Formats: sequence, structure tokens, C-alpha cells
Amino acid sequence: MPFPAIAIRPGRLWAATAVLALLAGCSEPLDFDLRGNVGGFSTAEAARSVSTADRPDPDARGIISYPSYQVAVARRGDTVADVAARIGLPAEDLARYNGVQPTDPLRQGEVMALPRRVSEPPAGSPGSIDIATLAGSAIDAAPDTTPAPSAVETATLDPATPAPTPRQEPERVEPIRHKVERGETAYSVSRLYQVPIKALAEWNGLGPDFAIREGQYLLIPVKDQPAPRRALPQTDVTPPGSGSPTPTPPSASEPLPDEKIAATAPEPPKVSVGKPSVSSGAAMAMPVSGGKIIRDYAKGRNEGIDIAAAPGTPVAAAEAGTIAAITEDADEVPIVVIRHDANLLTVYANVDGITVKKGDKVKRGQKLAKLRAGEEAYLHFEVRDGFESVDPAPYLK
Repeated sequence: MPFPAIAIRPGRLWAATAVLALLAGCSEPLDFDLRGNVGGFSTAEAARSVSTADRPDPDARGIISYPSYQVAVARRGDTVADVAARIGLPAEDLARYNGVQPTDPLRQGEVMALPRRVSEPPAGSPGSIDIATLAGSAIDAAPDTTPAPSAVETATLDPATPAPTPRQEPERVEPIRHKVERGETAYSVSRLYQVPIKALAEWNGLGPDFAIREGQYLLIPVKDQPAPRRALPQTDVTPPGSGSPTPTPPSASEPLPDEKIAATAPEPPKVSVGKPSVSSGAAMAMPVSGGKIIRDYAKGRNEGIDIAAAPGTPVAAAEAGTIAAITEDADEVPIVVIRHDANLLTVYANVDGITVKKGDKVKRGQKLAKLRAGEEAYLHFEVRDGFESVDPAPYLK
């Protein structure tokens, strides 16, 4: 996400170029869709710190079943038609549902979403064990060791000890199933659900380039649940009233003091409600009141607009939303990102004194920060539809 500081000051451009050259030697492919390496906001660090569970093992046919859907896991050398034949579905239906062709090769471990549910493996089929039949056969095959009848003897038995309650196995958590839309990458999906990119790749059998395709279904890794709370040790409970002296009741001859009742309830404090930032029907409000636009939007050169005002001028939310990220650019200048409805994002760069934190719900016109002191007292403001920058002017009119 280019910011005006990079375009205005050549030194920052050289610094950004050096960062790109350094990242070119990394083992993983570069993610240019706002990972934050050259000034863009990022949630990658939060995703890397998340712990996820392992993907469940498939059955003998390669199927993982959940209450709402099923997926098939490809084996080495499989094509879409091979998977369809193994699970009993038409190859054309399976291919169409996953946006591929029946003859397309699949990677080992790649996940295919099933267009409809297939039956579970029946009892007695290869790979299944019928416990009842197995137990009955063992009983029938056992030698008859019953002793000859004899005199009946009786004895007093100790009281039976209650059988321990069997431990219930935790239910399998159904992961979210995400359908890839045009323009999405594995990195953007991992940030969207706050899961590590490595876990997303392992769950879905992605290749080393983490490539995904439009229409592909991805299983979102299930995050590890917090450890259950430990039960507190049992302690002896003293019945109420025991072990302590009973206090002497007050004398009935002494009258109780008069109860003072306020004549009127105190008035509630007066709350001052600020006026809306704009009175027009604009989709968004100007983030800097009284500011002057000193640089217009230019796709590829300036991904937003620059609004100049006096140092310390409040910077407000252009529209209600949720604080999606708070980060810094290459020069450690703070950046605030707000997520709105309709897949819109607004970006507020070159600010100081941030008064909100990630995850906060903010209202239109609510203060987020203030303009920095010094000669560069301006706000770089962007509007993004998904990850594509758009001209903010139509939203502010």
C-alpha cells in the first residue's frame, strides 16, 4: 500500500526498495497484498501467534465428514476423476463444484469439497470392524470350561462400587468452509480468519507457492481451544451459625433511628452530545474538519488523498466500523485501518496520539488520533474496496 511519504521523499523510496530486495531472498513467496512490509497494514503477526489443531484424518476412501458437509482428500497421483470414482460421485459434478476439470491433476493432500453428501462406510466393508460380530465369534470359539454342577454355596459380598463415569470424547469442531473469490490470495484468507498461512496450507494441501484458484473451497484451520478450568479442591463447609457466638439482639425498648429519605432523587448528569461531522447525505465524512486537500487520488501514484490542517487537529472516523489494524509504515509513522460494511476499508496514515485500539467499534466522526506536529501536518486518507484502492472523493461528496 503506497503512502504519500514514499512518493514525496526519495529516501523512503530507496528504503522501501531495500526492504523488497531483502525479502526477495525469503523462502516463502512475497505477499504484496498489504502484509505491512513496506508501509501497509498487517495482521500477519497476530495470525502467526495463533495455535491451530491438526486436520482430522480421512477415512479409507479419503473422506472427512462434518455435520454440514464432507470433503475428500486427494492421494498422490490423483486426478479429479480418480477421486470421484473412489467416492462414488460423477467426475463432472465434482469438478464443476470445485471450479476444475475432471482431468486436472491434484496434489497429495489437496481438499475437494463434495457437492452432496455420500454415505458413510457400511459395517462389514473393507477397513471397517463389526464389534458385535467379532465379540460373538470369540465367545462361540471359546472352549467350554463350565464346571460340573455342585452344591450351591452362598457368601456375603461387599457393596458394589459404582462404575466410573466414562469420559466423553470431545466433539469434532466443524471448520469454516471458505469459497475463494476473485482477487483473493492465501495470505488474504489467512489474515481474514486470523490463522497462520502454514496451517491453512497444511489443511488444504496447498503447494509451496500457496497458490489458490477462484471458486476453490478452503477449510479454515480450527484454532486450539483454551485449556479447561481446573476444579477447585473440596473444602469442609461449616454449617451456618455453628462455631460462632450468637450476637445479643438490640433491646426492643430502644427505638430505631429515624430513616432519612431524600425528598427528591438527584438529577442525572447532563451529557453533551456532539453534532454530526457532516449534515449532508455523503457516504463518508471528512476525516479532518476544515482541512484542505493538497493532493488528489492517482491510481498507482497516490492511492488516496492528502488533507492538510494545523498540527494536532483531530482525525475522525469517516464512517462507523471496527478498528481492523494499528501499525506503522517504514518510517515508524502510525497507521489506523477501519473495516466498514460492504467490504470497505478506510486508512488513516501520518497520524499521532492514537486514542483507539484494535477491535474497537467506532462511530462516524469519533476521534481516532491527531495530525502530527511539524511541517508534514497532513493526513493521508484512503478508501479500499477489499484490497483495491478507490477514489475517496465520491464517498465524501
